[in-house]
Amino acid sequence: MLPNPISSDILGVDSHTAKDLEIFESDTGDASLFDFCNRTRSVGGAVVLRRRMQNPWASGERIEFTQQAIRYITERRALFNQMPSVYAVEGTQNYLQEILPNLDFRNRLEFVLGAFQVWANQDSHYFSIVRGAQATCRLIQALRAFVTQPSLKKPPGELGPLLQRLRAHLSRPNFRLIPDYDVGAWGTWKMLKLDQILRVKEKDALNRLLAINYELEALVSMADATCEHNFSIPEICTGQMQVEAEGLYHPYLANPVANPVALNQQHRILFLTGPNMAGKTTYLRAFATALYLAHLGMGVPAQTFRFVPVQWLFSSISLTDDLRRGVSYFRAEALRVKAVAEAVARGERVLALMDEPFKGTNVKDAFEASLAILERFSRRDNCLFMFSSHLIELSDDLQRLHNQVDCRYFEAVETGERLLFDYRLRSGISDQRLGMRVLREEGIFDLLDPNSDTTSVPMQTAL
Repeated sequence: MLPNPISSDILGVDSHTAKDLEIFESDTGDASLFDFCNRTRSVGGAVVLRRRMQNPWASGERIEFTQQAIRYITERRALFNQMPSVYAVEGTQNYLQEILPNLDFRNRLEFVLGAFQVWANQDSHYFSIVRGAQATCRLIQALRAFVTQPSLKKPPGELGPLLQRLRAHLSRPNFRLIPDYDVGAWGTWKMLKLDQILRVKEKDALNRLLAINYELEALVSMADATCEHNFSIPEICTGQMQVEAEGLYHPYLANPVANPVALNQQHRILFLTGPNMAGKTTYLRAFATALYLAHLGMGVPAQTFRFVPVQWLFSSISLTDDLRRGVSYFRAEALRVKAVAEAVARGERVLALMDEPFKGTNVKDAFEASLAILERFSRRDNCLFMFSSHLIELSDDLQRLHNQVDCRYFEAVETGERLLFDYRLRSGISDQRLGMRVLREEGIFDLLDPNSDTTSVPMQTAL
């Protein structure tokens, strides 16, 4: 479960929204959004990327700070090939965590005796020390070479403070003693003295170096994913909430159909209709995924994307009942709407997406509940909503909601033997009713008609 926002700088993304967007796991076993973005090389880099994705920014300044770093990395990608190898990073991490004898003796004689004992009686420990010290020296050497590149003298965004801290740690007197050549040929005495410096005196400083390297890895991963998927960097706006996009698509689709988005204070609600399979849910997921990535500071799957950052992103797409807790499907729907209402009532900037809400009750209740919620949402300044529904009967009532509702729809092409879908967003409300046709196309009535001949039906279809 994702944490609630710990400050006004953090976007609220609750566990249900994280599940809907498949941020960290997919019900189908396919790659998650985290997997889709993860190009890190080390375990620590992946941990930092996950932490970032658990806490997207809600502050425009913070988002822009990350955007600047990602742009810079993308434009000068070769510079970041000089970062330490995964061997040096993982080797140093293992070296600092491994249980090895410490020769932290103030007395010179005790150190000599201890060093002899390690060398003579604990061969595996000694070779682990040598291997770890070598990896750590390579880490320091690589970071030193990386940070002294002229083009990285004054990088923008998040890179500036990170590299400033990196330079400060590398300037420690003990780290300046690390040579620029491989220390593998050093003798036992000299190597164990180096081990004492690295693993005893400078352990905390080395952990801080690793932490900075992991932050850099996460930023490079976000930049690489943005570039690899040909995402565009969004434009951050100020003022009251709005989101506008052209050419928006879902990044998981092989041949996606792109569509626009326009939500603002003149049209706070997008009311989406259309038959099943026409593209409503995919459109909602595509929009929510793009907005989430925008708050990370990454690029998004769209030609252009402009937005004012929000404080809460809610989705209500894959609801289920809960037998163990005695929560029916309709109560689960009501609780989901309540979570949105609570954030709205606190005066926070909310963007919520609801996919065919109130399916768990009768048509009359669903109509009245939908209209009541839409009326109240339409009066809320600085909040935006997407609301998909099959209740086309709402159209007359929506016209009187002070023009706050923008009606759009998807449709099916009914010519030919099978339904076809172009997944294009259109203006207006759909009046297509295709349930009976879908049942006929699937041959269900033929199976149930006692006069029909089902002997030629393939076994898998009959089942």
